[in-house]
Amino acid sequence: MPKTIVTATPVAFELGSEAVPVLPSWVLNGSPVTKTKNLVRSHDWNSNIVIWECTAGQFNWHYHKDEVVVVVAGEVFVTNEKGEERRLGPGDLAFFPSGSSSTWRVPVRVRKIAILRETMWQPLGVAFKVFKKLLRMAGIGSESPL
Repeated sequence: MPKTIVTATPVAFELGSEAVPVLPSWVLNGSPVTKTKNLVRSHDWNSNIVIWECTAGQFNWHYHKDEVVVVVAGEVFVTNEKGEERRLGPGDLAFFPSGSSSTWRVPVRVRKIAILRETMWQPLGVAFKVFKKLLRMAGIGSESPL
């Protein structure tokens, strides 16, 4: 199966009515409305990239996957589990590990790119890395230059 390279301009990308709603029990203030567009899923179905947008409001968020976020428009104030608040604006990056929680305060609107990755039981992940290394040593797999 051929590999396809996907490119997008997330700031200008038209989002449909797809949404990952903020659960009503998580909302602390306002009426945040979200829109989401799934751009691509990895070949192994362990990762996907989405564009997500949210209107003004304050809410809790619980992460069930590892999530890397890059804000492309607007701003959000994120408070971690220790009560430390951090502003994220265009160009800022954050990592939210699976199992963590945070509070998001969106003053007007925020748009982000999210890279979501399924977490793997650590012994299984180590075994997978060893397997891939053995394939490379046998000349079957290829190693990334990064």
